[in-house]
Amino acid sequence: MPLIPQHFILHETEHWIVNHRLNSALPGYMMLGARANVSALHELPESALAELGPLLAKTQRIVETLFKPKRLYIGRYGHVPGHPIHFHVIPIYDWVEDLFWQDARYRVLETFSSPHPESITDGAELTLFVWREFCERPDPPTAPGMTVEAAISHLREAFA
Repeated sequence: MPLIPQHFILHETEHWIVNHRLNSALPGYMMLGARANVSALHELPESALAELGPLLAKTQRIVETLFKPKRLYIGRYGHVPGHPIHFHVIPIYDWVEDLFWQDARYRVLETFSSPHPESITDGAELTLFVWREFCERPDPPTAPGMTVEAAISHLREAFA
């Protein structure tokens, strides 16, 4: 199980660790990972499953209250060996969606989405945008108004 540097850890329970995503320049992008080294929900003990729902709800409430994102995506994507089951908690701020629409490279996705491209996008497109631009790019866009460090501090206080 990969070691999460302490300064990224926001909250811990008996069965789960909530941390800011290590390689994300998007303030408030969190990971909720199981302490047990399992890759499927059905492999978790009942007590871990019982903690999961309330912890996801608390995480959502905290992000929506603190940061007021336009949207909040919670999903499971990873399947890399050695990483236990985990969930991504991705805030989509107005300014993130604005950057998405301004980036011509992502207009190719319009073929696959709404017939009215400027009005609607979907979670897959915005998640791809966040991953490529805020997690993988060596020079990610600057978040207006808040740094990752400030987000970590606010989140840690809210979980306490």
